Amino acid sequence: MSKLARLLAVKLALLLLFAAADSQTPRADAVERGSATAKAGFKNEDEIAAKFNNWRTDAEAAVWLAFMGYKSADIIEVSAGKPHGEKADIVVRVRTAAGEKSEGISIKLVSTSTGFNQIDKRWLRQYAEKWKMQAEVQAALRLFTGEVKPNRPSRDPRRMFLNELTAEQQKQVVDFFSANKAEIVSDLLGGDGEFKAGWMMVALKSTAKPRWVLRSIDYTIDFFSQGPVEITRAGNLKIGRITMQRKGGDGGRETANQLQFKMNPALLMSAK
Repeated sequence: MSKLARLLAVKLALLLLFAAADSQTPRADAVERGSATAKAGFKNEDEIAAKFNNWRTDAEAAVWLAFMGYKSADIIEVSAGKPHGEKADIVVRVRTAAGEKSEGISIKLVSTSTGFNQIDKRWLRQYAEKWKMQAEVQAALRLFTGEVKPNRPSRDPRRMFLNELTAEQQKQVVDFFSANKAEIVSDLLGGDGEFKAGWMMVALKSTAKPRWVLRSIDYTIDFFSQGPVEITRAGNLKIGRITMQRKGGDGGRETANQLQFKMNPALLMSAK
């Protein structure tokens, strides 16, 4: 064995010895546990609600409450739970000396920074009634969803894409959603009624460094409204940062003809 080879072998042995010794120290064990905890991220809405309920010992929950405008010294009690079928995924009730207030939070759990979440889906007639949609716009969207079969050549025999409609129909659709964009995005993200969302939280479900962002629903609506209303090359509709498309899937059942709205919640993490 050459002199250089012997030196390298000794160096490698020493490195292995030091690594083995260091792996037995409490510090290394703490780092390993911390890494495992970090990689877990947030699993579901129940976990976030539990954090609010344990706000006195949960540092993150205390930060969330402070961001929402509550001083720890003023809080008497916090109770978080999940309403059913509402825009708010959890409702946090905060009691202070001034009284009790409910905060609805819409929670978007994402696994990657590039995924899309469905934010709403219904039958066209439900949106048409809610948003007072003109008859000609409804007629165009029935072709888009497949409630009415194509009346001209289409890439899909079950329905038509928006860029396959006549120029006049395309304009009617774009004009309607442009004129009503503020109301539409507000309904899609915040909802209405007792359990409407006043906040949106986006949390990465699994990451080496768990990340979350909490924004007021007004900020969120403004952010996702930004951008034009336009028909995409794929034949769907972009409403700012929200996409409208035919639901599809469902094994070909009638519910495939519903309208669906999607967005990428992770964009909120990079918003200024």
